[in-house]
Amino acid sequence: MSSVPGIQNEAVKQYKQSFLSDPKNRLARNVCSKQDLWDVCKNPDVIHTTPHVYNCKVSNEGKPMTNQKSSGRCWIFACLNVIRSKCMSQFKVENLEFSQNYLFFWDKVERANYNLQCYVQCARKGETADGRLVHHLLFNPAEDGGQWDMMINLIEKYGIVPKTCCPDAQSAEASVKFNRLINNKMREFCNCLQTMVKDGASEAKVQAEKTRMMEQIYRIASTCLGTPLETFTWEFYDLEKNYVKIGPIKPVDFYRQYIKPIYNMEDKVCIVNDPRPNHSYGKLYTVDYLGNMTGGRPVLYINQPIDVLKKVTIASLKDDEAVWFGCDVGKCFYRQAGLLDLDILDLDLVFGTNMLGMSKADRLIYGESLMTHAMTITAAQVEEGSEVKATRWRVENSWGDADGDKGYIAMSDNWFSEFVYEVVVDKKHLTSDIVDVLKQTPVVLPAWDPMGALA
Repeated sequence: MSSVPGIQNEAVKQYKQSFLSDPKNRLARNVCSKQDLWDVCKNPDVIHTTPHVYNCKVSNEGKPMTNQKSSGRCWIFACLNVIRSKCMSQFKVENLEFSQNYLFFWDKVERANYNLQCYVQCARKGETADGRLVHHLLFNPAEDGGQWDMMINLIEKYGIVPKTCCPDAQSAEASVKFNRLINNKMREFCNCLQTMVKDGASEAKVQAEKTRMMEQIYRIASTCLGTPLETFTWEFYDLEKNYVKIGPIKPVDFYRQYIKPIYNMEDKVCIVNDPRPNHSYGKLYTVDYLGNMTGGRPVLYINQPIDVLKKVTIASLKDDEAVWFGCDVGKCFYRQAGLLDLDILDLDLVFGTNMLGMSKADRLIYGESLMTHAMTITAAQVEEGSEVKATRWRVENSWGDADGDKGYIAMSDNWFSEFVYEVVVDKKHLTSDIVDVLKQTPVVLPAWDPMGALA
């Protein structure tokens, strides 16, 4: 065994000689040391041959383009963007946006209450703070992201508000400091609750302490995001310049009277593509300790092959309904051009290697990929034949209108295959055998499973 620690000197010399012997490597080094890597690697052929034009498109794409700014609220934005697409004709308006701040507030408060109850349950099971489960639950308890079933919980209970009646607070647009404060209190509260359970405190005392904790969380959320309104009055001009007034009305009544008849949250189902070998298709899955409301709807996934996700997405678009979906947006993405494409970055040319050396299943297993972002599919370029297939998809994002096609992204079909993990569609677009999966007792994945990632 050599006495030299680390990489042997002869090996280093060999690496260097191999690198410098290829003039392309030297050129790549000179350019990449001075330029943004993705700008250097971008493939102009993909940019020039991907038009933002589609033959299957919902009749109403939302205006204005939304912007979540420095927050992780994409799941809320994507859901409300789908809903407004259905509502623009009903209200006869050209521009419509629903309040993300309103639902963000209730998610923070409800999720804190849910997490506190989880801490109590963990303590009663003997789970300690240095164990994997509690450590996972304390990693970022105030996380901005969420899942579709969490949206159902929020909207069915608290309703929807037009954004003009409840605009964004600063801590909604830039949530880091707000979340840091919530995280600090949640970890403190977990410590307190675990100690109380360990010391044999009665259930009444534990719940009384939890109520005191929730008063603090509500105070922080109200201070940072504003106290949520109980009723609102919405006044606007429609496309024919008519004055329209709705209200005073409660947000939940607004949802039930005006939104739910045309977009019923409870009729929507989350279909996922989890190709790991031990996760069978045609099965129902959930994730332990994943939720935002005690006693609320659990997060449920119907696992299906990726072609099923594509098929039901096209069916929804043809039915004039946009589709909420979750993906790993950071992979093979050129933001300025608004392109998600496996060939958009020519890493082989620059580095002599690429980032697609593993299968989708292996990327999940080895921590290379999971759902990181939620957006809305509003159109597809569909080829009709023996099978209906799409070659590219139009994606409404929530990062403003500076990039892509005024904020819209073109997603290639092969990118959909590799990095889309879930879509939400109406039950009516599913075959009976897929709907019947909802009758199964769900397989419970551990809390840290990648399918529990929050968009």
